[in-house]
Amino acid sequence: MRATPDDPPADRRQLYIAGLTLGAIVVHLILRYGSSLGENVANVPLWIAYVLGGAPLVWGLLGNLLRREFGSDLLAGLSIVTSVFLGEYLAGALVILMLSGGEALEAYAVSHASSVLKALAKRMPSVAHRKAGTSFEDIALDEVAIGDLLEVLPHEICPVDGTVVEGRGSMDESYLTGEPYQISKTPGSSVISGALNGEGALTIRADKLAIDSRYAKIMEVMRDSEERRPRMRRLSDRLGAWYTPLAVLIALLAWLASGDPVRFLAVLVVATPCPLLIAIPVAIIGSISLAAKRAIIVRDPSILETIDTCQSVIFDKTGTLTYGRPEMTGHDAAPGVDSDEILGLIASIEVYSKHPLAEAIVAAGKERGVTFGTVDEISEKPGQGLVAKVGGRELLVTNRKKLAELRPEEVDWLPPVAGGLECVVLVDGHYAATFRFRDEPRADGAEFIRHLGGKHHIERSMILSGDRQSEADYLAARVGIATVHAGKSPEEKVAIVREETESWRTLYVGDGINDAPALMAATVGIAFGQNSDVTAKAAGAVIMDSSLRKLDELIHISRRMRRIALQSAVGGMVLSAVGMLFAAFGYLPPVAGAITQEIIDVLAVLNALRVAIPPKSLTDY
Repeated sequence: MRATPDDPPADRRQLYIAGLTLGAIVVHLILRYGSSLGENVANVPLWIAYVLGGAPLVWGLLGNLLRREFGSDLLAGLSIVTSVFLGEYLAGALVILMLSGGEALEAYAVSHASSVLKALAKRMPSVAHRKAGTSFEDIALDEVAIGDLLEVLPHEICPVDGTVVEGRGSMDESYLTGEPYQISKTPGSSVISGALNGEGALTIRADKLAIDSRYAKIMEVMRDSEERRPRMRRLSDRLGAWYTPLAVLIALLAWLASGDPVRFLAVLVVATPCPLLIAIPVAIIGSISLAAKRAIIVRDPSILETIDTCQSVIFDKTGTLTYGRPEMTGHDAAPGVDSDEILGLIASIEVYSKHPLAEAIVAAGKERGVTFGTVDEISEKPGQGLVAKVGGRELLVTNRKKLAELRPEEVDWLPPVAGGLECVVLVDGHYAATFRFRDEPRADGAEFIRHLGGKHHIERSMILSGDRQSEADYLAARVGIATVHAGKSPEEKVAIVREETESWRTLYVGDGINDAPALMAATVGIAFGQNSDVTAKAAGAVIMDSSLRKLDELIHISRRMRRIALQSAVGGMVLSAVGMLFAAFGYLPPVAGAITQEIIDVLAVLNALRVAIPPKSLTDY
């Protein structure tokens, strides 16, 4: 059934139908066996249940049928319609109760997956404060033009990408970068739309229109990813694909052999696949509960059916296979240059940088007790490095390639290329030093990659990172991954994930909002930590303590859920098949068949409830 904006949520709507039908059955039994009003009067509550509960259910199933979507609930719809024609209203009402109850359980599980796009949209301001002389005026966000001077007040969201022209302060860019720290801002610093301003007001120059800002582009890619997200066939539908035609065949043969259409209904009622419609959602909900106790938040219940079948795993580098905390491992100064003086100068300007290495440089400067200078000017444009003036000295933090362009004769002073990250420093136009960094791999990273291949049938492993190639290659060598894509933007990441997902069932593991589109494009997306609300909602599950062992636990929870759900579903269908044979030979009339099916349901559900009981171990890693 297609919901309208005024409809109640799906789980509540189905719950209403189940409650109404249960009440109707109780009133019917009281009127039929506790009064002398007659059968027609006793059937009135059941007719109400058919009109208010059965008709919407059947209408929804008819829509699925017209779209050639043959789900496991088709038998239930056929039973409801047949019961009306044959006057077996109680049997049909019991089927309505079973069907609506199962759908309510599954809808309840699914409803906990929040909307990513709503989480994105609600952060963006609807207006910007454009400066007009000594004051400012509020304008709509889409009225902002390139070059406009905008005032970003304390604790406001930055509306567009731009450059600071007045004021000093800081911005929290963790919502966009995943890095949980404040970025200091001074005239010349770049700002990103979606960042949260700190205590001080900043005047920025708009460098991009709102629709072209970084934040808007990420939202656009996420919307596209949501629309193109792979759709997996649910476990119940795969089982129902053979069970449904078998049940209909038995029902038709019983009718033809006996000439009694009631046997057709009796078989269908017994065949109603409630172990599929109820036991599987119960197993899923139990697994969600078990995962939550292990600090794993499952946002999309369908991943529990698919994660254990993934064949390709894709890791974002920072914070997944590494600890996400780059540290300075050394710095080499040019001949005649004081290394501590250079470290002090660079640490002074890195306070205002958003680069992942900035925090490591500042921490190294504080650890060595160097003197921080006053920054007069600063600029950080993509591809040009960090440019600043400190105490009258011109500083440039860049890379080897840029040094070769500016001072080719000084390239020989550089130390040999090594694994990991590095930055090159020029002071007053001359090479001064090289800083080296390392974001150390997790100690158990290599073992975990081997474990995925040996125990979980992962055939391909890939690193997909926005970091530099040298650092990604170093990590890949340490953990044993052959395929590496480095220096990729969120848009490039999602394109690579889509291409991989066309050939394999993919598991993407990342953190930070720049991973959100890729998380949605993969078959299964898992977020480490909860630095970004959007990342968490884009992922199928969130591992709160960023542990590879927890990822293994989630895979085992999925495997265990599938095993117990299959036991409940297949075991229930086998018992239903036995009941169908009894009904086909006339030993089970429709109402007795419905009661028999309810007993089978109870057994299936009791078995499915085992999934919430913690086993001795949830990992073999």
